[in-house]
Amino acid sequence: MFNYLAPPNAYYDFEKIYTAQQWARKQRWIIDYLTHHQPDIIGFQEVFSIDSLKELVGGQGYNYFAVVDTPEVIDDFIYKRPVVAIASKYPIIEVAAVEHDSDLAIELGLSSDFTFSRKVLRATLTLPHIGNTDCYVVHFKSKRPSIEVDEHNKELTAEKNIIEILKANVAGGWGSTIQRGSEATLLMIQMIARREATKQPMVLMGDFNNELSDGVLSHLLTSTLRFAPAFDAKTYLVKYCLNDSWDLYKKAELNRINAVNLNSTDTPDNDHSDCIVKSTENVNVEAQLIRKPTHYYGASSSVLDYILLSCEFDTGYDDSFFELSGYHTYDRHLINPEYERDDLTTDHGVVLVTLKLRS
Repeated sequence: MFNYLAPPNAYYDFEKIYTAQQWARKQRWIIDYLTHHQPDIIGFQEVFSIDSLKELVGGQGYNYFAVVDTPEVIDDFIYKRPVVAIASKYPIIEVAAVEHDSDLAIELGLSSDFTFSRKVLRATLTLPHIGNTDCYVVHFKSKRPSIEVDEHNKELTAEKNIIEILKANVAGGWGSTIQRGSEATLLMIQMIARREATKQPMVLMGDFNNELSDGVLSHLLTSTLRFAPAFDAKTYLVKYCLNDSWDLYKKAELNRINAVNLNSTDTPDNDHSDCIVKSTENVNVEAQLIRKPTHYYGASSSVLDYILLSCEFDTGYDDSFFELSGYHTYDRHLINPEYERDDLTTDHGVVLVTLKLRS
């Protein structure tokens, strides 16, 4: 939401306050997105004005809304530490903040007072066909270094000042990485335990502040086990694993094209031409299936925002209910912005997936 805070309150310091006109434009952008794309379930990050957001989405048909934390307020009107939220057109029957295993945290070498940088929200929704489903909304620790220094220390020489900043960046960046990776690990452990207890499908969505392919978070997609009996692992592991929705969408699209090509081979006379068509179409589909970044920083870009799904949404699982029929990253405001429309939106692309019942 990129500092979603209604005026006259300020975010982070006393000068950062939206005017009434700016706030109206920010609200309008959100309404326009919801009107055009019509998502059924939404996970939000960087929410300061909880009541305002609840009222806004309620007016768009989202009768169910939840948070598990409140922002911190300093000096009466300056806000920091925004929270995550969820809105749904389907009933939310249970809401909780995920509590990590403190003993495990200590075993991992973390301090006894370790906490998530932002509380993780777990909401159990009653969805059509599939029933109660646990939806997790996260905003993992950013890459901003956890150690701060005075960047304009006049008591140091210019070179010494740069050295101190460099050391703070190296150490502080690693500190943030440890925090982010630990959050993902401890959350995944709780998700596995919850899955074992309830058997309910799982959805994990949010700003991960890291690419999943990076080793820091890659364990969220663990799908193999070392030293485990092969038959047992194959039988049971899939129920406790998460899948990147982009991978499921790509697989579904390629399967669809292959099915169409298979059905097109009507007569032996068409064998050669069909092979050419099949090969060409697969190449075209592969070329089109390029994942868009969700965040840009200078000349670089990356995918930081994800929706991960349990096996009930994977067509490779025999007992799955749904398949991915659409994957869309809304990024017009990032790559082709118009000032009046997009200057007060969000600095991330919006990831939207579409599910349909398996045919």
